Amino acid sequence: MALRRFDIEAGGDRFAFKPETEEKIAFWRGKYPADKQRSAVIPLLWLAQKDNAGWLSEPAMREVADRLEMPYIRVYEVATFYTMFRLQPVGKHHVQLCGTTPCQLRGSEGLKEVCKKEIGKPMYVTDDQRLSWEEVECLGACVNAPMVQINDDYYEDLTPESLSAILGRLRNGVDVAPGPQIDRVNSAPEGGTTVLTEPSLFDGSRNKVAALPNLPQPPAPQPTPEATGKPEVKGPTNVHREEPAKVNDRAEPVKPEEARASAFDDLKRINGVGPKYEQMLNDMGVTQYAHMAAWSQAKVDEVEKLLGFNDRIDREKWVAQAQLLAAGKFDEHDREYGRGKD
Repeated sequence: MALRRFDIEAGGDRFAFKPETEEKIAFWRGKYPADKQRSAVIPLLWLAQKDNAGWLSEPAMREVADRLEMPYIRVYEVATFYTMFRLQPVGKHHVQLCGTTPCQLRGSEGLKEVCKKEIGKPMYVTDDQRLSWEEVECLGACVNAPMVQINDDYYEDLTPESLSAILGRLRNGVDVAPGPQIDRVNSAPEGGTTVLTEPSLFDGSRNKVAALPNLPQPPAPQPTPEATGKPEVKGPTNVHREEPAKVNDRAEPVKPEEARASAFDDLKRINGVGPKYEQMLNDMGVTQYAHMAAWSQAKVDEVEKLLGFNDRIDREKWVAQAQLLAAGKFDEHDREYGRGKD
């Protein structure tokens, strides 16, 4: 690493943090125990550089050392080691030009010539105090090469012409939007994406669940009296049996005389199940309270995964609600859980 020295004369003999920076200093110091306050030296040096027009003077480093009760030499060692800390004055807009291989292959040498022409030698500050520049190592935006960092922002996909225009605007006090300087968003392809454009990749249709395996099936429709030639037996049309017995995670088969008039129960009566989830459950083969009442914990976990839930079925007690409704205990269900959507 090249020898780095700080500019004694340009720094004067005083430095003070801005009042609005004190809260940030307290935030960073609060991250460390009282006997480990020296660990905050890098963030405090960064804040000092921000408050000192973009560079670290010797008085600024001494202020950091005093705050953290460190020997001055220890703070100087940190400041001179990390190239993120600048040790001499810079312009209001300091350009860091990436000259590492990817950017060099994409034309950073041409950008370097622009900086020399528009600004001057590295670390030279223009007479109006607005611009300065230096060459740095990789800034981690290789896919958008060549690029520069100006103060805190990246300007990417540059050409000598676009960089010259940016410097001209900054010199004249005109802000320039950071990011890619060509027609693309972040690191997406220029002109928009050309792959993965099929709508079914994103609308969920490819992942739609048709039915869950091994679920109890609804009872077959009973033959009408006309078909059997037997007289129709009058009676209630909405008979519910008691809580189903579980045999290998399946409900006991429904006897014909206890069959419901309809193969589909109103699952929306279960608090937590709306029209959307009722349809999804129906698509999985869950059409009656008895089906849900017979779920084991393994089945609950399987359904949770398919519906994209996180412990919702257990939290809202769907199985317990279904057991009451399957047993015809509608009033008891509504008192305990409330009535779901009709």
